[in-house]
Amino acid sequence: MRSIPITVVPGPAAPSAPAGALARLGQAMRRHQRVIRAMQWLVVAVYAFLVVVPAFLPLPPEDAHILDNLRLFAQFLFWGVWWPFVMLSTMLLGRVWCGVFCPEGALTELASRHGLGRAIPRWMRWRGWPFTAFVCTTVYGQLVSVYEYPQAALLVLGGSTLAAVAVGLVYGRGSRVWCRYLCPANGVFGLLAKVAPLHYAVDEARWKRHIGRAPAVNCAPLIDIAHMKSASACHACGRCSGEHGAVKLALRSPAKEILSTSAREVRTEEALTLLVGVMGIATAAFMWSSSKRLVAIKTSLATWLIDHDYTALLQDNAPWWLLTHYPPSHDVFTWLDGLCILAYILGGGAALGLALWGALWLAARVLRNPAVSWQRLSLALVPLAGVGVFLGLSMLTLGHLKAEGVSLTWVPALRAVLLALGAGFSAWLMVRLCWGTARPARALGGLLLAWSPLALMVGVWIRALFGA
Repeated sequence: MRSIPITVVPGPAAPSAPAGALARLGQAMRRHQRVIRAMQWLVVAVYAFLVVVPAFLPLPPEDAHILDNLRLFAQFLFWGVWWPFVMLSTMLLGRVWCGVFCPEGALTELASRHGLGRAIPRWMRWRGWPFTAFVCTTVYGQLVSVYEYPQAALLVLGGSTLAAVAVGLVYGRGSRVWCRYLCPANGVFGLLAKVAPLHYAVDEARWKRHIGRAPAVNCAPLIDIAHMKSASACHACGRCSGEHGAVKLALRSPAKEILSTSAREVRTEEALTLLVGVMGIATAAFMWSSSKRLVAIKTSLATWLIDHDYTALLQDNAPWWLLTHYPPSHDVFTWLDGLCILAYILGGGAALGLALWGALWLAARVLRNPAVSWQRLSLALVPLAGVGVFLGLSMLTLGHLKAEGVSLTWVPALRAVLLALGAGFSAWLMVRLCWGTARPARALGGLLLAWSPLALMVGVWIRALFGA
């Protein structure tokens, strides 16, 4: 009978890390992996309950509230609290969510311990999966109204979880193959973690000097720990803390990783995920429902179709799992609605992302320095992109709070502060990347071009948030 070796490093065998409160916290995480696993299974239980049970409950009455109706409570918890603050926590703490709390990560790792243990196929290692999975999930979620209806949430979230378990049952040995290569949020988390002040630092030279044997670390996301320089893939689970006396939980400047990443280390797929996926398509997904232009275009198209007796696209007979279809709630999408939403998110989002790319490409051409490619310049937009994702998701939070009668007079000021912080940080990173890389006139021209994506995105968000 074939056995699958799973290594869980016991506390006493873990080498001690350098002194310091954060280093000791990292060591404590390594020693108390059982506590972390218990926490993960608690999250799995709560997650399963809130995803499955509300999908079988009736529509809430008009006078229902978040605290007295499970459907509304689950909706608020998932989309109003869970996702916005997971994104925010990733920017502040790294991918602690992935390593300590994520239910999909825990389930796929468990499945991998008892699965077939097959080698990861080449097609699964394709670097374009994070972008593709993110775009497909984002667009499909909007078409089925995943934020509003628990049936759609069960389909999207539950489907993703089942896929994670299936991948774990087939590939890897006690690892998180799904998280590393196929998770729809992996690309976004990897980008946002680049500005996290908290990370696991690796002293490569000290690692090499280590003499003697130590128990192998079961790094679930399959990272080569000895050469880890980025927080992008690290799940911050603490399993490797103190390894060879070279790994420790530490603070760093939020700008350090972006400024120290060379042009050769920035993958084009990663840059496109940021520009087209996060800043383009995700932004369009947040804004289509309030777009007056989309309503005008859809109305014009409907009028033209009626005038020419082409009424097939005006039918509302699509199944709920393809397009939003909830007659009791008077919320039904026609085929024309679906096509217009699809065109707005994909077309508008891609156009916005390509505009950002074009400006950065021109900036790199003006600078004429191989060390400052458009891919590297794109990383400076991560702070603004992260703030944009948080602001977009928090629209749902504020919508729920407004329905509960909570005063929101403080919101515009907070939004303005967050937008200014994100844009200011990105603008400063652009200065650091551009200035001094060419003659002053050329550097100034490249910097102004590199700033133009910031101006464009800030304008988009001001118009969406403040109606300006």
